Amino acid sequence: MSPAPTMDDIDRQIITALQSDGRRAFTQIAEDLGIPASSVRYRTRRLEELGILQVVGIANPLAIGFDRLAMIGIRTAPGKARAVCSALALLPETSYVILTTGQFDVMAEVICRDIEHFTNVVNDRMHEIDGVVSTESFFVLEAHKLAYGWGVGNVPGPVEADVV
Repeated sequence: MSPAPTMDDIDRQIITALQSDGRRAFTQIAEDLGIPASSVRYRTRRLEELGILQVVGIANPLAIGFDRLAMIGIRTAPGKARAVCSALALLPETSYVILTTGQFDVMAEVICRDIEHFTNVVNDRMHEIDGVVSTESFFVLEAHKLAYGWGVGNVPGPVEADVV
């Protein structure tokens, strides 16, 4: 495993600024930090290339026609959990796939248009993945917090979406 890339306080402040508003101009961030805009541009590009930062637009799935959000606990055959994670990560409906401990070997969040779409994803696609033994679904009824960013060092914490 390679060592984690180093970041300084300026990098952390840039990340925090972009977590608050991913469309914020580099010139505005530079002015707030008291550094040249070219430094913000260079550092942002470097953080993206290192895989530390990704600036994306995030839509509320419920507002754009996706009616079924669910967490799915997956039990796998011995030694198959990582391969199952890799296969699940390829499904366009998965937004979150993790290897875990406890009752389930893998957890995945899926976002589907409707119950028919959800049924297809779970029964016709997930259960066809080699190593999947069983699944248990947990439908999201209400989302009370969706965090899109995490604090970096001594800089303020997560950026949250207003959700009800």
